[in-house]
Amino acid sequence: MTTKCEGCRNGDAFMQPFEMAFQPIVNISTGATFAHEALVRGPNGESAYSVLSTLNDANRYAFDQQCRVKALETATELGLPATNAMLSINFMPNAVYEPRACIRLTLAAARRTGFPLDRIIFEFTEEEKLDTAHVLDILRTYREIGFKTAIDDFGAGYAGINLLAQFQPDLVKIDMALVRNIDTDPVKRTVLKHIARMMEDLSIAVICEGVETTGELEALRDLGVYLIQGYVLAQPAFRALPTPVLSPIA
Repeated sequence: MTTKCEGCRNGDAFMQPFEMAFQPIVNISTGATFAHEALVRGPNGESAYSVLSTLNDANRYAFDQQCRVKALETATELGLPATNAMLSINFMPNAVYEPRACIRLTLAAARRTGFPLDRIIFEFTEEEKLDTAHVLDILRTYREIGFKTAIDDFGAGYAGINLLAQFQPDLVKIDMALVRNIDTDPVKRTVLKHIARMMEDLSIAVICEGVETTGELEALRDLGVYLIQGYVLAQPAFRALPTPVLSPIA
């Protein structure tokens, strides 16, 4: 029987050209860059939407495959493996028909570039309604291979606590809606405080993304959240690894 991925598994079916931008995730307690997230852009730096809007059921698998390879190759060209930082790559669970089969191109790219597997983070968003059993199969397989795993936009989507109860990723990225104006919103601070405590009990590192102001940054520091991503530190840089603007916080 032919599956919906038959004919596009070689990664050649997505014809739209694209490149990568990178945005740092910073440990504000030390000032060190913890990781760089690879973000899709058009070939001349156009928005992610210019590329993502061309996706459909026929080319989603090929796009997902090409994104992984492009992120590894570009990060290597920019010298990321020579640093202590990790590389965070977004993936689409609905584009993965079988975890070990769909990871072959990624593993080949990692071998070719010399990128250590334990410094690659695979993150997925929980905003899209997913087959939980399928997601768990992917996450467990990736962990067995040696990758780090992360849930993106935690608190905004379908999976949430139920998924967390069945699998504990290495990292959780808090949805930016909870971060926005957290310095002036006591309810958000209370919610995030308890999420951070729960993650600590589960040995899961917390990343807050979409941090835009120094007030938000300081509020998160006061809550004990030190892995930060957002414009307050650095905007995404097209085909470059930006240096965050931050002095170590005592």
